[in-house]
Amino acid sequence: MNKREFLKKTAAASSIALLPTGALAFAAKDKRLRTAHIGVGNMGGEDLKAISSHALVDVVALCDVDADNLAAAQKLHPKAKIFSDYRVMLNEMKKKIDAVVVSTPDHTHAPASMMAMEMDKPVYCQKPLTHHVTEARAMKKMASDKGLVTQMGIQVHSFYDYKLATLLIQSGIIGKVSIVRAWSPKNWGYDGTIPEGSDTVPSNLDWNLWLGTSAERPFKKDVYHPGNWRKLVDYGCGTLGDMGVHIFDTPYNALALDVPKTITTNCRKPNGFGYPEQNMVTYEFPGTKYTTETLKWVWYDGVDADKQREDLMLPGGEALPDQGAMFIGEKGRLLLPHFQQLPRLIVDGEYVDITEEIMAQNLGEPVRDYESEGKKHYHQFVDACLGKGEVSAPFSYASRLTETILLGTIAGRFPNQTLHWDSENAKFAEEEANAFLDSPYREF
Repeated sequence: MNKREFLKKTAAASSIALLPTGALAFAAKDKRLRTAHIGVGNMGGEDLKAISSHALVDVVALCDVDADNLAAAQKLHPKAKIFSDYRVMLNEMKKKIDAVVVSTPDHTHAPASMMAMEMDKPVYCQKPLTHHVTEARAMKKMASDKGLVTQMGIQVHSFYDYKLATLLIQSGIIGKVSIVRAWSPKNWGYDGTIPEGSDTVPSNLDWNLWLGTSAERPFKKDVYHPGNWRKLVDYGCGTLGDMGVHIFDTPYNALALDVPKTITTNCRKPNGFGYPEQNMVTYEFPGTKYTTETLKWVWYDGVDADKQREDLMLPGGEALPDQGAMFIGEKGRLLLPHFQQLPRLIVDGEYVDITEEIMAQNLGEPVRDYESEGKKHYHQFVDACLGKGEVSAPFSYASRLTETILLGTIAGRFPNQTLHWDSENAKFAEEEANAFLDSPYREF
């Protein structure tokens, strides 16, 4: 099925229900939340653990294309029904589940989430929200049309240090911000040769279901499943789509940004298979009340990412954190390490104590316990489904952040060429780039 036809069909179906029949209906009954989980290995296992740690959650269905992952999850939740195909699970269990958690590789985020939302189910979906820009916009529309509770899995969004940095920036601690620089040394790219031939598919893996809506491709050991798919353009979104979402999140939220006007990526030539191992992506955003007339945003990734910029130099020649972001404003700079470290104010080349400013934000004492901090974002989703609060990273927000990230990955197909994004019409001025906003869905 053509992806546009799929998204059009599901979006049309969403408009049939004039009143939301999912989250709001069962929230009114103040009952327990019955969850179904699509993808329960690796990060999916962490998502399952965190969601199920909520006292009012009952895990009723588990789905994974890897039988080993499924068996491990079932040991923890022996009463849950198990499935290898999320479509079968959702159709069979739609009257027995209240919310769906999607923790698959990126290329399956939208197909699984859209199907769940079409059934009026609230969705918690891992980051980045989607693999393509068209999917991000379609998921935002469906969630809005149906009035569903949604949350993207960017756990640090709910961590102490990130909330503090947001409040400090919006309080004007460094004035209007003109530049943000963000970086990660991770290398979710692949500059090698495209693998040839095929290997025997392991007995525990359903390769057809793993591929899902993506194009047919022979299985190769240690290339795709379980851990390397992020490096590959058909399934993941590179380092930018992995760590970039986390590190972009706080500046993006704090500065109230929308999508960028221009994007330029400095990287190697595209090979059509893997993302570049090193990238420098420069965005230009329209200004907001927290920025200058326009905002420049520069992202660096890769082991030897070029971060030698004067506005990144720290007092006393101190080394930059391995990962993080620097806000550069009219009155100083704010360094936000990634992660679980307090933001640091730099004025005239010296660190400035911000204890009083921190106290003024009424966040209490800094929290340094990942176990407790990590659950907040998940429990926020559960509580919202039960009518006991709101989420902080709904698809209305997550779709814009994801679109920004995806525009950067598309620009990597056109190294050193500035792409101009028309947000209102959802297309590039450079027609050749529009081919990468979407791709066909395979029947599987």
